[in-house]
Amino acid sequence: MKGNPATGIGYLIEGLKLITQPGLRLFVLIPLTINILIFAILIAITVGKFYQWIEGFMSWLPGWDWLDFIRWIIWPLVVGLLLVVVMYTFSIIANLIAAPFNNLLAEKVEEHLTGEEVFGKETIAMALKDAPRSIGKEIQKLLYYLPRALGVLILSLILSFMFPPLATLLWFGFGAWMMAMDYCDYPMENHKHSLRTVRETIALRRATSYGFGGAVMLGTMIPIVNFVVMPAAVCGATVYWVKELKANSAVVPAAARS
Repeated sequence: MKGNPATGIGYLIEGLKLITQPGLRLFVLIPLTINILIFAILIAITVGKFYQWIEGFMSWLPGWDWLDFIRWIIWPLVVGLLLVVVMYTFSIIANLIAAPFNNLLAEKVEEHLTGEEVFGKETIAMALKDAPRSIGKEIQKLLYYLPRALGVLILSLILSFMFPPLATLLWFGFGAWMMAMDYCDYPMENHKHSLRTVRETIALRRATSYGFGGAVMLGTMIPIVNFVVMPAAVCGATVYWVKELKANSAVVPAAARS
């Protein structure tokens, strides 16, 4: 795979630094507030049921004696698997609501980095006016995600009986790719690139994209950090776009750019 996972992780770190920049704070505030509210509400709703989900999952496993012996190994793996799935689901909901403001934030970050104007939403009012298009793009991502998530779910259930760590790694890898595609779409959408172009472009630097998406996935699973991960990921993805993806998008086949 081309690219470097460490470079992708570095882009998220750069994004964390950017959210504190004085000229960007206003545009960070709205997606940050939405993310905090969504995560706080959904965590409050699910925290009481999380243990029930874990026990329910464990009850599916065969009742073999040797499995009882290694139950203490399987249990944390199941916790990790559920954290990956649940936190990614939370991110989907938060991004769906905050999409217009994420696009606006990406626009302002690109202007901050390059010193060049990006012809996009310009103001919060214009971002709200363009909300149907932004939310429509999020629905496209969801339609891309759902059939693949179903396939991953079926495969992970099979792997859970054979070797549970693989199921967790499978979901984490899938989530990392989706996070990379989701957040890199925000700066690319400001340049009217299709979702297919986004996929083809980040695939040209697959290792870097997985590093970035994996770092975002981990961020969603860490308390407090998960509150700021959305605006930080938008900023980090925009740095990735400016430094690497913008040049790579020019070499994507014309069919993918349409």
